[in-house]
Amino acid sequence: MNKSEHRIQDEIRLALSQYGIVLRLNSGRFWQGKRVWSNEFNQYVLINLRAIRGCPEGTPDLQFLGENNNVAFIECKDHKGTTRDKQDKFLNIMYQYGIKAGIARSTEDAIKIIGGK
Repeated sequence: MNKSEHRIQDEIRLALSQYGIVLRLNSGRFWQGKRVWSNEFNQYVLINLRAIRGCPEGTPDLQFLGENNNVAFIECKDHKGTTRDKQDKFLNIMYQYGIKAGIARSTEDAIKIIGGK
């Protein structure tokens, strides 16, 4: 059974937490507001919406911070996912700066990116 990108990301976050701190980075533009129950729609809805800007587009899903200045950026993808141009550009810039970065489709991939065992 193929795992969703969200599930893969959660598994990677858990696995890497043994090695250091893992931050989930939100990029692009999204909406934020107060969560309230709607009797009309019989579900929670957001009110008082406001646009929020996260990290720049192309920023990977996760940032890893470990001992001895071990820093890495990890883009999580499922078995068929591909990166967008802005994601490729971000990863290439990190490579140029000598910062660990890569695409992970599994916990094993992510552990290799950070240089773990």
